[in-house]
Amino acid sequence: MGTRSLTTFIDTYEDKEGKQKKINIVTMYRQMDGYPEGHGMDLANFLNGGVMVNGIGVTETRLVFNGMGCLSAQAVAYFKDGPGGIYLHRGGTKNCWEQYRYEVIENGPGKDVTLRCYDVYEKKWIFEGTPQEFIKKYEKVEA
Repeated sequence: MGTRSLTTFIDTYEDKEGKQKKINIVTMYRQMDGYPEGHGMDLANFLNGGVMVNGIGVTETRLVFNGMGCLSAQAVAYFKDGPGGIYLHRGGTKNCWEQYRYEVIENGPGKDVTLRCYDVYEKKWIFEGTPQEFIKKYEKVEA
């Protein structure tokens, strides 16, 4: 049996009163290797390689995410390599027998996304920060 995980991609916006709101775009279920040193690192490395933008320039050569809808679609394309393994659920889905829940939260153009990790078994958040900070925390130290 694998270590299951869920990753929810969350867009943020201001409502008419200027209050910060969040909307869950999609949740990605991963059947295997959902622990922080597995899926968490894969996710952080993917996110760390890109830049959040609002519009794509003609000469753009970097990996860019043109908003959370774009980032979400690129993440699915990055992780999905054939049948099985990765599945999509309605944004905010929970209780798929997962051990870890990840959240990728948009913070605006030019800003790093926030990556969060919740340990369902321990019932606590074990990480919140940038993808780069996640990598520093969970990278394997070679002996």
